[in-house]
Amino acid sequence: MKTIVPDTGVLIDGRITQRLEQLKEPLKVLVPESVVAELEYQANSGKEIGFAGLAELKILSEFAKEGKIEIEFVGERPTASEIERARFGEIDSKIRQVAKTRKAMLWTTDKVQSKVAEAEGIPVEYLEPIITQAKLSLEKYFTPETLSVHLKEGVKPKAKKGKPGNFQLVPIGQELINRKEIEVLMKDAVEFSKQHEKCFIEIDKRGATVMQVKDLRITFTRPPVSEAFEVTAVRPIAKLFLKDYVLGDKLRERLNAQAEGIIIAGPPGSGKSTFATALAEHYNSQAKIVKTLESPRDLQVSAEITQYAPMDGKAENTADILLLVRPDYTIYDEVRKTDDFLVFADLRMAGIGMVGVVHASKPIDAIQRFIGKIELGMIPQVIDTICFIEKGTVAKTFALTFTVRPPHGMPDADLARPVIEVRDLESNVLEYEIYKFGDETVVFPLKNAKPEKKVDERQVQKVLDRFITGDYEYELTGRTVHLIVPEHAIASVIGKKGANIMKLEKMLGLKVDVKAE
Repeated sequence: MKTIVPDTGVLIDGRITQRLEQLKEPLKVLVPESVVAELEYQANSGKEIGFAGLAELKILSEFAKEGKIEIEFVGERPTASEIERARFGEIDSKIRQVAKTRKAMLWTTDKVQSKVAEAEGIPVEYLEPIITQAKLSLEKYFTPETLSVHLKEGVKPKAKKGKPGNFQLVPIGQELINRKEIEVLMKDAVEFSKQHEKCFIEIDKRGATVMQVKDLRITFTRPPVSEAFEVTAVRPIAKLFLKDYVLGDKLRERLNAQAEGIIIAGPPGSGKSTFATALAEHYNSQAKIVKTLESPRDLQVSAEITQYAPMDGKAENTADILLLVRPDYTIYDEVRKTDDFLVFADLRMAGIGMVGVVHASKPIDAIQRFIGKIELGMIPQVIDTICFIEKGTVAKTFALTFTVRPPHGMPDADLARPVIEVRDLESNVLEYEIYKFGDETVVFPLKNAKPEKKVDERQVQKVLDRFITGDYEYELTGRTVHLIVPEHAIASVIGKKGANIMKLEKMLGLKVDVKAE
């Protein structure tokens, strides 16, 4: 009687039952316990391939009951560590050992397994894997104006339709989605990603899978991450170029010649990534080397622009590669975590032009996201331009500069400190000041602040002449009068408990500092 040993792959893809139905000669099937253990481990991990293999074993047992074949479970059950090291060949080695010991033929769909078996003198039959053309079932929910599709177990399917920043959430079906339908959609997406280029599984954790399939970013969650099965698929509906945006003259000039630390900010769905893509293509057209750092890699850029992902899950590892590649500009999509801000700053300080995409509800919030992540004095060196995107347009632009002076409302020159000035790029109006006050960082809005009155030096001279008898000199610094009088006159100028000097300050509306000659 012919004896065979199937490996895990043959059971998973159902090839063995297909072959057995074609064979007319008696056959004995030896199933290694290591195969059973591996399938059981995969099924307990929630993987469909484990369930598929166990279902095939059940069919083999039914064949044995009907007298079509003989079946025997043989070998030793592997340890937990051996199962976890299956990808290193531990289980395959045990399967080959069973075939060698029992002088049986090994059936496998693994080319490496077949080559090793041949080298060890084990009879082997290599079954070519069956590749069927996978389909992306999720595409049936999309129309030309669909931005994203939202499917959840036990809920009617919905979609966002319209344009970035101007969309509506509408139902796209009347029937409740069930768990089986979501599982089929995800299985199709995974199979599709394996057969097509530029498809990546970015995250695959227990309870969550994120993949980029063609132009779709697909997020699949299930218990324990979410209480039910859910799929969200997001797709860009338009690719714009910089010329398609209405930009101010100063911003266009700045993007062409000066800006190298650019933050693109805005709420979710406002069109930030679309503008980032346009900017990437703009710099690429200027004969610049442009790379992207994204997770997932969903920017729709041309082939000349290489898209990088975090290496081993860490952006700083990819940053090391980028420093060796030496791009002129790097588009950093989704700067959210502390490490992202640190990597963005590190690359910018190394001299690479950086464009970062940041979620923010207001333009100033984009700068505040950096406060506390990097030193305050470094911010103007890391960021020089803020572009706030709203409803797909550039609604506001800020330019950052660094100076040392007293902040607004602090007239005394002794209170001078480093100040970050945040100005409207087009009008050059100062809108915010950022500075340290003690241990606190102050983001002071100047839009509603009262403008300081200009000091009239002739009026100062007139008041001092009336108030002081005898010789005196003075210097005016900002809103402080440095009054210089003879030493014997200091007491009379200051007055009892400072009454005279307080009266003088009230008359002038300025601070007065008295010094002896």
